[in-house]
Amino acid sequence: MADHYPAFDISPVPTPALDAKPPEVYRGIYGMPMFVTVPTSDLAASADFWIRGLGFIDLFTIPGAITHLRRWAFQDVLLVPTGRSSEVPAVSVSFSCVLSQIDEVAAACEELLPGCTTGPRQTPWNTVDLEVITPENVRVILTAARPLDPHSAEARNLEAMGFEIPGA
Repeated sequence: MADHYPAFDISPVPTPALDAKPPEVYRGIYGMPMFVTVPTSDLAASADFWIRGLGFIDLFTIPGAITHLRRWAFQDVLLVPTGRSSEVPAVSVSFSCVLSQIDEVAAACEELLPGCTTGPRQTPWNTVDLEVITPENVRVILTAARPLDPHSAEARNLEAMGFEIPGA
């Protein structure tokens, strides 16, 4: 197989054409390969702008903690509250990984730039996250999904938001 191939079959982006139609907003749940996190001092105003201005939907909100916005598949934005935008790096991006990579990445980053990592920590949305601040002051989160216990608090939270939990 060639290193480069047309990959529009795995992308929500339509093949370029003058009459190309945008895909529908995707409301399903999937493992997000990458997403951005946007700190905001006004969660409601930010969500309103992203929704009414940029065409995103509120996939779900945990009041006062996070608003998960989505446009097309793989266009995910997480809005998180902060007192002032200067409290966190201007850019925050998350990349998916698997659990076995977290400690290896933490060790490698700490060797290169001691003190640059925080975590790993378990999250209420059933991941283990490692935060890394790069030399450019970019906040990179490596996020690994944990197997979902259908009887856990995380599963109950997802069910309360209307998501189906296998084995529950």
